[in-house]
Amino acid sequence: MVMFTASAQHAAVNNAQLDYFGWMPNAPLGLMLSTVCSFPDVNSTMHGLATVYLLSKKPADFIRTDTHFTQSVPVETVARFRSDLKRLSCDIRTRNVDLKLPYVYLDPASVEDSVTC
Repeated sequence: MVMFTASAQHAAVNNAQLDYFGWMPNAPLGLMLSTVCSFPDVNSTMHGLATVYLLSKKPADFIRTDTHFTQSVPVETVARFRSDLKRLSCDIRTRNVDLKLPYVYLDPASVEDSVTC
């Protein structure tokens, strides 16, 4: 559960932020009047958009190459797991080919292994 929460669930929420919040009418910071009359000014919108952009930007060291294990059993287990993830990623990309709006947020290629990376 901890691994899911710190990787896949975080990716599902975090990686979609810019796509969702980048269009200000999807999630205005506050509405005080009717919808059309209460959109924020351009400056406020740009500040919100910049914040969401920074929160959803992939870090420069997104793909980690660290080797945490040296014994054969853990190394083989990790290799099998990574192979399964590559296969799953391929399946997801294949499924998304014909979609008008592909869902890419839980593609293993887009999911960090931890929120602390």
